[in-house]
Amino acid sequence: MYVAVKGGEKAIANAHRFLSEKRRGDTRVPELEVRQIQEQLGLAVDRVMAEGALYDRALAALAVKQAQGDLVEAAFLLRVYRTTLPRLGVSEPLDTRNMRLLRRISSAFKDLPGGQILGPTYDYTHRLLDFALLESKTVPENVVYLVDKTQPQSLHAPRVTDIFAASPLLAEPMNTTQAPHDITLSPMEIPAPRSARLQNLARADEGFLVGCAYSAQRGFGFRGHPFVGEIRMGSVPLEIHVPELGFSVRVGSMCVTECVMLSRFEPTDGSPAGFVQGFGLVFGNNERKAMAMALVDRALRSAELGEEVRYPAQDQEFILRHSDNVEASGFVQHLKLPHYVDFQAELCHVRSSEERQKS
Repeated sequence: MYVAVKGGEKAIANAHRFLSEKRRGDTRVPELEVRQIQEQLGLAVDRVMAEGALYDRALAALAVKQAQGDLVEAAFLLRVYRTTLPRLGVSEPLDTRNMRLLRRISSAFKDLPGGQILGPTYDYTHRLLDFALLESKTVPENVVYLVDKTQPQSLHAPRVTDIFAASPLLAEPMNTTQAPHDITLSPMEIPAPRSARLQNLARADEGFLVGCAYSAQRGFGFRGHPFVGEIRMGSVPLEIHVPELGFSVRVGSMCVTECVMLSRFEPTDGSPAGFVQGFGLVFGNNERKAMAMALVDRALRSAELGEEVRYPAQDQEFILRHSDNVEASGFVQHLKLPHYVDFQAELCHVRSSEERQKS
């Protein structure tokens, strides 16, 4: 047994060295720096921040490099590091009305107050490979940026839901009086309050959410065509209340993507028809995830809205227990661990069944 353990340790150490070599790649090619990942692979970094549940671009970029570009593994690394950090305080709720916008669109309203801001997006590009990117280029000293990076953005616009504030068309606003549930401090139970569901969805796996949102749109969820009331992406002030001062102090800002989906709702109790919202808010420039989150949030509201719960996208147990990529990846990959005894037991069972059939 001792020899086997020592042999296993040596093999694992060799595997670690081999992994380092594969991660580095051809040493004749310059090593990729964390700052390059942070600046040039920003969407990957934003996804890792969201699913790792830690807003730190430098650490997320480091995780992407360490994981060799495996974003699920990178999110796992960031989530593990997050558990080592002390909780210094609780920030004030983010007020996205004060967002300094880089992008803001609506598919429901053409002429909305504040206008449409297309921003940095692939929506209007041709899906063709740009072979010019194969050539390494240095930025000239006299480069002119479309957006002045040295100055804060000052584009503000009211939220679309504020337009409905005085209208009965929006069936209900979000409940802001009830204290939100914190899934990092207390276990989440099913059925879960909406605050817990939104926290779960905010760090859920993007691919899982997109698939569930797609199923809901195809009819395996809520009925009716959803509309993008608003998607906005930009920088939001982060404030912390200081008891000694008696007021809140701004300690920084963070880039987030917010999405509000509107869908028609016809109550079964005879009340007037209106719209209900699905909501998504995600770290960074993470538009597809925010949209999928809003769609799944709407589907998960079916029970509280009196709708029949029939499909996976409406099932809290299915969505909330299976959407975390750290848990899902770990449970799938644990199958790589030794299961020799379990397999021998299965093998004995199969052989005994075969013997019984022959007799």
